[in-house]
Amino acid sequence: MKNYIKKINFYHSFLFFLFTNLFVIIIDQNKNLNISTIICLILILTIGVSHGSLDNIKGKKLFKILGISNIYIFYVSYIFISLAIIFIWLLIPTFTLFVFLTVAAYHFGKEDTLFLVSKDFSFKEPLFFLKGLLIIIAPLNFHFVETINIFKMLFVESERFYFYLDLMEQTKIIPLTFILSTLASIYLFSQNFKSINISIFFDFFSILMLNYYLPPLLAFTFYFCFLHSIRHTISLIIHLNKIDFKIGFLTFVKKALPLTILTIIICLITLFFLSNYYVLDNAIIKIIFIGLASLTFPHILLEYLLEKNEK
Repeated sequence: MKNYIKKINFYHSFLFFLFTNLFVIIIDQNKNLNISTIICLILILTIGVSHGSLDNIKGKKLFKILGISNIYIFYVSYIFISLAIIFIWLLIPTFTLFVFLTVAAYHFGKEDTLFLVSKDFSFKEPLFFLKGLLIIIAPLNFHFVETINIFKMLFVESERFYFYLDLMEQTKIIPLTFILSTLASIYLFSQNFKSINISIFFDFFSILMLNYYLPPLLAFTFYFCFLHSIRHTISLIIHLNKIDFKIGFLTFVKKALPLTILTIIICLITLFFLSNYYVLDNAIIKIIFIGLASLTFPHILLEYLLEKNEK
């Protein structure tokens, strides 16, 4: 089964690499082509968010392991954590952004690579973090000013925070971190070497091209929806039906649809409210990143608790 997952993810990495090249060429040849933030929001609310729409099923599984019968405790806890993240972000945005980027780097690195790594592989957590750090560092490395502007739209106004970011850019710490992330990918590739591990480099060069040629929001959207989310979705589909991928996919769509639609409705209501106070692009960026943070923390916590208690 693990070889089957590796094979599917390998083909996914290869197709994503080809798709990225084609997309970048189209954008490069049509420099006046402008993909709006609305399209980014639609992609994230559909393809992107859907990979977490089975968290209710995972919650039931966790509660069954823990011997808790009242599933409403899970729903209340999940919603409480999401709302708490939004509240904390509004209260201390700089700190919350820093924590979110740190946690997201580890999450991206782990979820995008775990299928290639054996369970007994040591020192994998720091490597996952460094590998996933590429998603955070690449936009700062290639589009520093645009990335800073996004941070400012997220209520991050700390002069000290931007001072340190400027210092990191001037002293070449950002490129150094970039190199460390590259070395982490190379090390992960070399461990338990198999030709299928080359998918790590398909992902690596795809992320580089996206962030070099595209603005930060579009590069992140493309990565988040078509690499990270689809990769996670593949594992969910196989889990739902280990024999027939097509049936597993249809089952996934059916089960993921309710929470995906609910998330879309909540975000559209929030967008309508925020558009009364901010320009549309600004409001959308707030919904995308603060909204993702509010969903990411309970999602990662659930994954962690399941992983620990299933052993």
